[in-house]
Amino acid sequence: MHLVLFQPEIPQNMGTLMRFAACLGIPLDVVEPCGFLFTDKHLKRAGMDYIDLATTHRFPSWKALCEKRKGARRVAITTSSSEKYHEFSFEPDDLLIMGQESVGLPRDILDDCHESVNIPMVSGVRSLNLALAAAIVATEALRQTRQLPGGLHE
Repeated sequence: MHLVLFQPEIPQNMGTLMRFAACLGIPLDVVEPCGFLFTDKHLKRAGMDYIDLATTHRFPSWKALCEKRKGARRVAITTSSSEKYHEFSFEPDDLLIMGQESVGLPRDILDDCHESVNIPMVSGVRSLNLALAAAIVATEALRQTRQLPGGLHE
């Protein structure tokens, strides 16, 4: 299983997810361009010393990611999906795709994903923070596929 950030814009979110990925042993794939440099001080502050522990792969484009991860199911995490993440059956090799903080995933990328899920929220709110949303769905996906560290499964 991989967590994928599509053209992230906020370095603190990526740093937080690098730390999350390191702690849960999940690779983090980043589709560029990013809205910041990998040397950004906010990324380093959020990721702390976990950045060096994270398995992070950078891809110059969506096409390059799809070619490298050929055969893996692409699951978009998006507010536009009607499928609730906790009712979805994740597979061990899924790519969990997160969009940009400001606009989510473009329609052509959503259309190129095999599946999509959402996080149910109360009426009247737009979305969760990207790092929180990724952590919620990734943790459930890892739990379902028995990949959580320490044997924390049903």
